[in-house]
Amino acid sequence: MSREFVNGVCAALPGAENSDPWGGGHDCWKVGGKMFAVVGAINQAVAAKTDSIETAEMLIEAGPARRAAYFHKSWVELPLDAPEDELRHRILASYRLIRGALPKKVQAGLDPIP
Repeated sequence: MSREFVNGVCAALPGAENSDPWGGGHDCWKVGGKMFAVVGAINQAVAAKTDSIETAEMLIEAGPARRAAYFHKSWVELPLDAPEDELRHRILASYRLIRGALPKKVQAGLDPIP
């Protein structure tokens, strides 16, 4: 897979916005001003939030993910060459977690999740 694939998945989500808050070529995806996915400027991976530290540890132990440097322990990093369905699943799960934590008024202003 590629950076373009990940950006395409993220861009298709309701209310998703792309920015580069640190400069240098990051693709930081946010909904309601909160990050749900980040593609690094140098490494070929995407960072995504999980529902818990335990879930992140399980994904790391199982092999599809690794610890996301500079992020909370509930975030994992998946290489861009991971299976397409795994990348899509992790991005969508992260998006749903972040979106679900937004104020109800903000959530109500977003289109339904496809």
